[in-house]
Amino acid sequence: MTIDDTLVNRLGWFASLMGILMFSSIDQIRLNLQGQPGSVILPLATTVNCFAWMAYSFLRRERDWPLFWANSVGAVCGFATALTALVM
Repeated sequence: MTIDDTLVNRLGWFASLMGILMFSSIDQIRLNLQGQPGSVILPLATTVNCFAWMAYSFLRRERDWPLFWANSVGAVCGFATALTALVM
């Protein structure tokens, strides 16, 4: 039994969207800006993890774009969350 490539591609983009929603720390950034800073450890770990997955997906022979883009959003959000937790 083979799985249709179109289905696999759609599943990859769906998983990317779910990853973006999971890594999106907009609410924590909002709280940080309102003077309720959270821990900086989790956002920094998220940032490093997402950069590692971005590198992995980009350096593969056949680049994995859904994985790359989902983790790029996670890296940006993780960095912004860590920054606002430190500055505020």
